[in-house]
Amino acid sequence: MKRRTFLAGAGLATAAGTVAAPAIAQSAPEIRWRLTSSFPKSLDTIFGTAQTFAKYMAEATDNKFQIQVFGPGEIVGGLQALDAVENGSVECAHTPVYYYIGREPALGLGTGLPFSLNARQQQAWWHFAGGKEIINDILARYGVTSLVCGNSGAQMGGFFRKEINTVDDLKGLKFRIGGLGGMVLAKLGVVPQQLAPGDVYPALERGTLDAAEFVGPYDDEKLGFLKVAKYYYAPGWWEGGAMLHLVVNQKKWDELPKNYQAIMAQASEAANNWMLGKYDAVNGGALRRMVGAGAELRTFSQPIMEASLKAANELYAELSAKSPDFKKGYDSMVAYRNDVLPWWQLNEYAFDTFMIRTRGRT
Repeated sequence: MKRRTFLAGAGLATAAGTVAAPAIAQSAPEIRWRLTSSFPKSLDTIFGTAQTFAKYMAEATDNKFQIQVFGPGEIVGGLQALDAVENGSVECAHTPVYYYIGREPALGLGTGLPFSLNARQQQAWWHFAGGKEIINDILARYGVTSLVCGNSGAQMGGFFRKEINTVDDLKGLKFRIGGLGGMVLAKLGVVPQQLAPGDVYPALERGTLDAAEFVGPYDDEKLGFLKVAKYYYAPGWWEGGAMLHLVVNQKKWDELPKNYQAIMAQASEAANNWMLGKYDAVNGGALRRMVGAGAELRTFSQPIMEASLKAANELYAELSAKSPDFKKGYDSMVAYRNDVLPWWQLNEYAFDTFMIRTRGRT
């Protein structure tokens, strides 16, 4: 009797196995996507973030979900990444959404506004203070959605051919700068130029640019800006914590099994942390090398900073009056910033400034 019961149970187990196997296979289909990056392949951190994300996706799915990463120009230009996702040329892109403020200025908030948030604050606003919903509601109009996938931390102010000592020195300056930072500086007489990263050095070398900003020392060293401009300014007040996104075609996202969507969300967050950590690890050494090679460090004067802040606030008032989306996003970001800065001043800022002052004694 026991033997017959055991055999019957074994038969049920076998039958269950034959039913379960296809269900498991069906939940883990083999998928091949293409990703276009807005950043040159030579920049192993910012372009490497997309490669790292693709690697995480492959590892987490036993190589069933493969994402091939392309550089700018291989499928579309660096500034056309969103268009390629929207029209289905690629399934996803790695790009800063502030490249597309011509469509809707509120997209600038997704990357980060001038004089707004640092990297950790931008991350918190995105996940816990409404940022994700505001930006993705806008992107939904173009048939796409987005996931956080990288942050540069506070950026540098860029390389300049001449010293910038007064606000008047900005007038007529042809400056490569992306996003709303260019619109702020235009109010002070700057002629902003939004160029894809790979096009910046030739323009600076030919003199069609007077200055250029990109990210920070590690990438600026690789891009060779010091060869054609020696004055290196800080801080990049227009990008206190520039967030990048994985922009995904909405239909392709909806077609994914729920477990693949969850894996992608976690892989993009992991790549986000990888990028910020990598920049923190390599920027200091790159800065020392460039100073040793002749870079002259400068900080923007207080009058320039104050004039830029005033211009930024004027711009935000204008954009809020024209765009309900911008007003909604800006009000959300300001409310969060006002809430978090007192805590930051009391604790984070106090700790960091003390450690900087005493670094030779510890």
